[in-house]
Amino acid sequence: MEKKILHITNGSVLTNFLNELKVEGEFLTWQAMLCEGPTTEKVFSEEFLELRRVHFKDFYDVEVDNELIESELEKLNHPDDYSEIVLWFEYDLFCHLNMVAIISLLKQKKLNLPVYLVCSGRVKGSKTLKGLSELSSEQLLAHYKNKVRLTEEDLELARNVWSIYCGIDHNLLKPLIVKSSSFNYLSNCLKAHLERFPDSISGLNDLEKNILEIIHKNKITSKNHLLGYILNYQGFFGYGDFQLTRIIDELNVFYAIKEDHIELNRVGYLALENQLNCADKIENHMMYGGVKKAAFYFSRSENKLIKSVHYDD
Repeated sequence: MEKKILHITNGSVLTNFLNELKVEGEFLTWQAMLCEGPTTEKVFSEEFLELRRVHFKDFYDVEVDNELIESELEKLNHPDDYSEIVLWFEYDLFCHLNMVAIISLLKQKKLNLPVYLVCSGRVKGSKTLKGLSELSSEQLLAHYKNKVRLTEEDLELARNVWSIYCGIDHNLLKPLIVKSSSFNYLSNCLKAHLERFPDSISGLNDLEKNILEIIHKNKITSKNHLLGYILNYQGFFGYGDFQLTRIIDELNVFYAIKEDHIELNRVGYLALENQLNCADKIENHMMYGGVKKAAFYFSRSENKLIKSVHYDD
């Protein structure tokens, strides 16, 4: 039997796009979102699945479809069917954490196939970073033609990132920010991750502060209007509607909804001006891999995470 290429994509929209373009091979659509919530180094173990089930129930009141995930991952149990693996992931933190988990899973399953990466981001002629599904057919096929084979050092770096993310000391990611690799956007993503922890002065993380600035500098007419702004101006986080809607609701202590607009209240202004530490005003029980968001502050002066003296596990 002739061996096929196994394409692992970042979602069904891209899988459908590639099928329309008649890209040859078999497709595994990644169905997990790992940039929030607890994780374990062993991907999709029973412990891992239970942690993810509880997380989505607690934070989003949804049930995870483990059967759908497992039916897709079943394709990884037949490595002899494939000649190589192509990963299709984007420039942001959301995609990169999924990607390093997948690479760790490939090692976990002892798949020793060549691994290639197709990663979007900067595109000639565009001032903004582009997701894979935002590319034209010609651009996407050109990205595929120029796919990068990941070296053993690249794969080990990805596994190291995942291992640290699942652990308790995320400052260990700092040396990896300056490490050279085939992952052109990994440094940006690791910086963005550290800045997801509350700022040591304001208590707001980078994305939360950005949301308050959007409200302050623009006439925002509704939460949906605000969501649209954030989706387009969130830098390297790559969050979707699902996550951003939750964050907008968590920040409601900082703004007031008027008849035709949303405006910051006094607490919001003080937080934006770094005159008030607001960490205790925000729902901070979120976990990032192996640590709780509330357990650390991000110190910009020291450029590292520092243990929160107020944190009580």
